[in-house]
Amino acid sequence: MLLEDVRKTIREVPDFPKKGIRFLDITTGVKNPEAFQAMIDFLYEQFKDKKIDYVAGIESRGFVFGAPLALRLGAGFVMMRKPNKLPAETISESYELEYGTDTIHMHTDAIEKGANVVVIDDLLATGGTAAAACNLVKKAGGRVEAAAFIIELTPLKGAEKIKEISGVDTVSMLKYNIG
Repeated sequence: MLLEDVRKTIREVPDFPKKGIRFLDITTGVKNPEAFQAMIDFLYEQFKDKKIDYVAGIESRGFVFGAPLALRLGAGFVMMRKPNKLPAETISESYELEYGTDTIHMHTDAIEKGANVVVIDDLLATGGTAAAACNLVKKAGGRVEAAAFIIELTPLKGAEKIKEISGVDTVSMLKYNIG
């Protein structure tokens, strides 16, 4: 399936979650088995020649892409979650939102020192969450190979923010010129 065919499976929802926002809904893409396979294939091609120890998925849509990618790469899967969602001891990283701050957590024993990690989420907007996730991997002693996304909203300059805050490069399958 070609990139433009995958793009056609992504539903645009106007005025969600608030007026003036064009929400890109990945759920219509993953319900299409050919599109979903193409998404995982794209991600796999980016990292198949690297030694990846873990794929770290950001709650919750990062889980959808991270788990199958980890299996295909022969890597472990790590869940990065919102506060009070993980049952054992965690480390955390806070980040700025346009309306305040939020925090992402990971188990303290999720990543060994020196492990190579890919951080993944469905969509890259402003980059705050992904930058925090990359910093969390580094805090645990891991090395972030890249932050990967299916969709990137290029006008919001999230890739630049991740590079500036975390020093990590990004990979995106579909780039949209909307913000």
